Amino acid sequence: MELRHLQHFVAVAEDQHFTRAAERLMVSQSGLSASIRALERELGTPLFVRTTRRVTLTEAGRALLGEAERILAQVRAAHEAVAAVQGVLRGTLALGTEQCIAGVHVARLLAAFRREHPDVEIRLRQAGSGALAEEVTAGRLDLAFAVRTRADTDQLRSVSLTKEPMTVLCHPGHRLARAGAAVTPDELGGEVFVDFHPDWGPRRTTDAVFATARVGRTVALEVNDVHGLLDLVDENLGIAVVPRHFRHKRASLTAVPLKGTGDARYETVALLPPPEATSPAARALMTLLDTLASPGVRGPGA
Repeated sequence: MELRHLQHFVAVAEDQHFTRAAERLMVSQSGLSASIRALERELGTPLFVRTTRRVTLTEAGRALLGEAERILAQVRAAHEAVAAVQGVLRGTLALGTEQCIAGVHVARLLAAFRREHPDVEIRLRQAGSGALAEEVTAGRLDLAFAVRTRADTDQLRSVSLTKEPMTVLCHPGHRLARAGAAVTPDELGGEVFVDFHPDWGPRRTTDAVFATARVGRTVALEVNDVHGLLDLVDENLGIAVVPRHFRHKRASLTAVPLKGTGDARYETVALLPPPEATSPAARALMTLLDTLASPGVRGPGA
């Protein structure tokens, strides 16, 4: 099995199309097909189901994909480690982040990183915390800034950046704003909620708070962006339970403290592979984050 076979396999799996994958890899389609057939012969099983419009992974192909991505990520890390020893940081920094993450100003951090390491190509992906954790585990991302949603494993570790309580945002004419007092999950059971997709960190944190309190709630309005959520609350279509730093994003809304949640906190973390698999670029970014730890770079509301 050669590395190019794995590279070709991953490209076809991502594009679900031989022609597009061949164009991206800048190889002939016949050469790409021959590479995949050689890999299938060695493994003794088909890796793709081929149709006239696209190709999809077989069960064996799905099993191979995660391992292939990890192998290629480790090879890339090895190349970058050698370059780092030679005194020049090169290669790619693949970073993931959730929207409006607390504890780090991603844009300013990346700008500082580019100034220090101009030979490193920066790639950024935005997604929910659950998906980001899977991307780091699979080796598709070097690291990610996300919300803690699971315990550390042998393949994924987390570095805590900040913790904050959850708060309720509502329209100033809402009964909660008029009451002007902190509320418990029990007191919100009959409300209509605006919230994020279930993969988002704030949604997972809120779901955990209400599950622990054994209070049911209805998420009637589900969005995938922060401004959409704030717009809906601003029109008094529902309330939202969000991290406390969100209260600064829309001055027209009222923030009501949420009490009785025990140790429940919205915790922002940096998700990384094990130390031996962490790329030099990821280590350099974390070092820079610690160096620049100040309200300008490492602060809420980023």
